[in-house]
Amino acid sequence: MAIARSGSIPDEVVSVAKAEGVDIDKLRKWLAEGKVIIVRNVRRSDKVRIVGIGKGLSTKVNVNIGTSTTVVDINMEKEKATIAVKYGADTIMDLSIGGDIREIRRELMKASEPLPFGTVPTYQAYIEGVAKFKALPPEDFFLKIVEEHLRDGVDFMTIHAGITLDLAKKAVKSSRIEPIVSRGGALLAGWMLENNSENPYYKNWDYLLELFAEYDATISLGDALRPGAIADALDELQIAELINNARLVKIAREKGVQVMVEGPGHVPLHKIVADIRLMKSLTDEAPYYVLGPLVTDIAMGYDHIASAIGATIAAAEGADLICYLTPAEHLSLPNPEQVKEGLIAAKIAAHAGDIVKLGDKAMARDIEVSIYRAKLDWNKMIDLALDREKANAIYRQFGVKTTSCNMCGSLCVFLILSRYRG
Repeated sequence: MAIARSGSIPDEVVSVAKAEGVDIDKLRKWLAEGKVIIVRNVRRSDKVRIVGIGKGLSTKVNVNIGTSTTVVDINMEKEKATIAVKYGADTIMDLSIGGDIREIRRELMKASEPLPFGTVPTYQAYIEGVAKFKALPPEDFFLKIVEEHLRDGVDFMTIHAGITLDLAKKAVKSSRIEPIVSRGGALLAGWMLENNSENPYYKNWDYLLELFAEYDATISLGDALRPGAIADALDELQIAELINNARLVKIAREKGVQVMVEGPGHVPLHKIVADIRLMKSLTDEAPYYVLGPLVTDIAMGYDHIASAIGATIAAAEGADLICYLTPAEHLSLPNPEQVKEGLIAAKIAAHAGDIVKLGDKAMARDIEVSIYRAKLDWNKMIDLALDREKANAIYRQFGVKTTSCNMCGSLCVFLILSRYRG
């Protein structure tokens, strides 16, 4: 941000502009204003792909991996990281809460290269802090863990700084169906309520900004009070935290720290546009990182589909980074195949939204697919699929050779019309 504000053009801006087909001067201006971020930690910038997120850029997709308190299998999590890289994730986050969190993070960071790598330091601070102090960790321990993650080279971190002590008290006494569904948010709320003390991230925001500025890493402002039920969407608690986050965004920009804001959550279809527009208005177009949003609460086992429906609308309206959901959401830690399914669904949603948001330049691959489909060139068409292996397996599943596919066979429209089209 500092280089962009000086009027110079960082090499990363040139790289993103070329990849996205965006005017370099516009991109430099958006970066300087905080409307675009380029997610990299200086400690390992040579190992991380240059990824731009924000205004005028294609919608990106994040994959979450990591252990739970009941299932700790580092090899499975590494496999998930490999899948994320193979199938086109743009960023990856480690949400581990079981096992040796520190060692797991470092292993998964290597397995995830070259994707920008994110974490939620609150998990480690709380779990290790309780083990170390035999009580709730002191305020400064939360900050020490953030610094440890930065030293390790973490590129972006979810920091739940917007939930204050006052909001935590209101949340647990609220009429919400599900008062707090954010794991990091719940841990912080419990810490604040037990100590009757202010959020350590909110209280020490200026110090956090100094740390992130030193490593040129990105803060992802967490939404501790995101709705976990569609009935709770866009209520007073969600909006109050968003207003706090908007204030924190402004301060971060003044300090030259890159920041994005996280969003819901569970939101019924007709409220998604309002949510995106409100967030963009309050934050002066800060990059928006949305979890889903899920448009219904009854899709257990298919939440990746419910999420993709919401993500398409969100992306079309201006969401910048989509956090995937898997079929295991609300039910279990996902297995590798479910990670793949969730990622592909989110990528479809992001691309469908970009066709609306970015117009014709987002349709190049679609047009190419359509051309090969009309020519019945199955190999070239399948090569352009998001999941080539699955597309090819379905095409060949009956083992019947035909010029067309086995849906229409000899009555394929392109075969019927071919004599008239030459």
